[in-house]
Formats: sequence, C-alpha cells, structure tokens
Amino acid sequence: MVVGHEPRRGAGAGVGGAAFPAEFATAVAAMRDAVLRPEVTAEQMPAPQRIAPYAAALSGDVEVDGEEIGTGRLVLLHDPAGNDAWDGTFRCVGYVRADVEPEQAGDPMLAEVAWTWLTEALAAHHASFSAASGTVTCVSSTSFGGMADEEPTAQVEIRASWTPDPDEVGRHVEAWGELLCTAAGLPPVPDGVSVMPSRRGHRGPVH
Repeated sequence: MVVGHEPRRGAGAGVGGAAFPAEFATAVAAMRDAVLRPEVTAEQMPAPQRIAPYAAALSGDVEVDGEEIGTGRLVLLHDPAGNDAWDGTFRCVGYVRADVEPEQAGDPMLAEVAWTWLTEALAAHHASFSAASGTVTCVSSTSFGGMADEEPTAQVEIRASWTPDPDEVGRHVEAWGELLCTAAGLPPVPDGVSVMPSRRGHRGPVH
C-alpha cells in the first residue's frame, strides 16, 4: 500500500524554512512505500510537533467485510542531535487498539502475549530495533440497569516505542501493520504468499 505522509517540524526545528534532513526525508519516503496487508486502510495524520524536531505520522484501521475491528497509529520521530533515551536519532511510537473476547481480557497472560505480538512482528519483517518499551492494557466492560441487554465488550491496547534502524523504516511500518492485524484476530499470512497492496486502502496524496 502506498500512503501519503505529511512530515512536520517540531518546536525544536531550525528557522527560515530549512529543508528536512536528507536522512529524515529518506525515512519518510520509506514510510510512504511500505506495503501493508489489504485489510489495513492507512492514511497520513498530523504529526506531533513538540516531541522531536521532526516527525511524520500515519493512522490505520483494520476492516473486514466493512466492519472496523482494529485501529492504531504510528509516529516516526527524528532528532539529528540524538537522544540518550532512544539510543539513536530515530524513534517509532506505536499505538494499537482492538476488540477481544471478554473472556480473553481476564486472562492474566494476555498482556504478556500481546507484547510478543509486537516483537514477533518486527522479527518477522526483519526490522532491527533496540530500546523497546511500552504498556499493554486490557479493558472489559459490562453494562447494567437500562443497558443490561448490551453484550459485554473487551479491548486490548498496546502502546510501544522503539528505536528502528534508519535504513529499515519501511519494514517497521509493515511490522506495525502486522501488529494491527494480529491484535484484531486475523491469521498470519502463510509463508510464500505475497501480500498485494489494496487500492481500497489508499488515501491522501502520493508525494
């Protein structure tokens, strides 16, 4: 899938309309060219402006038979001066939310398993990373009184950040897309089967 991206300068950027650093421009182009599964609809979104000098972001939804079953976003941050907490000059910040069966939300192993969805997706796409951190939240809701007829619901939320290899940003976007699908309960694509980009998933300008 090809998606447009709107890179942003943050509060710490240079003045005078200076061009984006070449390394960041190359990374944003890799985000644009990433191929996602056809169930994922991705589009550019406003990037945060106060976290790092440069940023680009996209949002994604997982849809099956017209029903949205998962959503998320991915932000690519860049600080040419480096950041000790990142252990590098780039940082990926990802968020994924998907519905799960209510009985799953009560499984004490769900959070641990959900974290492995991220690391396994990165490994499957050969996306080198370091300094990963994040949280997994499992929430269940049961209605009462006048809403007692509503079925119980549950969701899992994954918030994570990690330092990517700048030369492999496209792979990290594809891994994030895979994480979206896994959280939403879609089976993995079998080995040897090529993922074809979907025109349905194309939104926004192509630069």
